[in-house]
Amino acid sequence: MNEHVHGAVDLTKNQSLVMGALTRSKEPLSAYTILDQLRDNGFRAPLQVYRALDKLVEFGLVHRLESLNAFVACRHPGCDGDDTITFMICERCGQVNELTDNALAKRLKLLAEDASFALKKTTIELRGICRRCQIA
Repeated sequence: MNEHVHGAVDLTKNQSLVMGALTRSKEPLSAYTILDQLRDNGFRAPLQVYRALDKLVEFGLVHRLESLNAFVACRHPGCDGDDTITFMICERCGQVNELTDNALAKRLKLLAEDASFALKKTTIELRGICRRCQIA
């Protein structure tokens, strides 16, 4: 059974393999790409990958990028406690940068409160061209 121990998580074999694939990747991966990469490790069905991804997302180790229908390893330790996470996604190279902004998080929380909306979590995806691609 997985337990949080001092911020650490005891991962199953499948979760560790999926986490490894995401950590090694420089760009977001779809569940099917992960499945293809892990076939030699005994993965045969998308459900195996999705189960592992669901748990990794729950543990705050992985994020789902809705606009890409893909997943990335968390590059900002401890962000699972943040209410607002922002991703900058380069449309040329696929690089994803993760950041948090407390002022933005507060503003969004106030907007939600003004609308009598019980905000739980916000994920913002900014699409554009990264600095490296702009100068290339």
